[in-house]
Amino acid sequence: MRKRISLILLIISASALSACTRTARLYPVQGPLSAQTPTPVFFPKITGLAYPSNISLVLSGGELCKGRWTQVVPTQLPKGANAAGVQITAGEMSSVWDSVYGPGYYVAHVLGTYYYYESVISGNRGTVINLELYLADSESHRFKGVARDNKGNIYKLIL
Repeated sequence: MRKRISLILLIISASALSACTRTARLYPVQGPLSAQTPTPVFFPKITGLAYPSNISLVLSGGELCKGRWTQVVPTQLPKGANAAGVQITAGEMSSVWDSVYGPGYYVAHVLGTYYYYESVISGNRGTVINLELYLADSESHRFKGVARDNKGNIYKLIL
């Protein structure tokens, strides 16, 4: 009887953990990888019930990259400030957002959103990838994102 309860608990735990994993798609859109035929597509796995959560990714040559997501604190205007008179600085990835999704996309859609996350993942062969994503559609829980690696590649990220 005790073995049976342990087996049932193990099955329930495994099911619960597998439900906490989401697979994203990472498409190279600029750089050396985007010039390959066929263009590779990578499938990062995001695990965890809430943020921060873990992310792992296997690149073409088998390089394993790992990191953690953290939430970006939304930019708040000071009390009584006029929005037109306050300078809001965009992150260093703002140009990547605009190159993937179009000019002005970062400021119009990403900057200041509550569900905005970033990660730096490191590979076991020296690759470093900066990733960002935000909740683009709350009804369907669809996230959009971008990534840039230290090898000159820019990616579109869909989750």
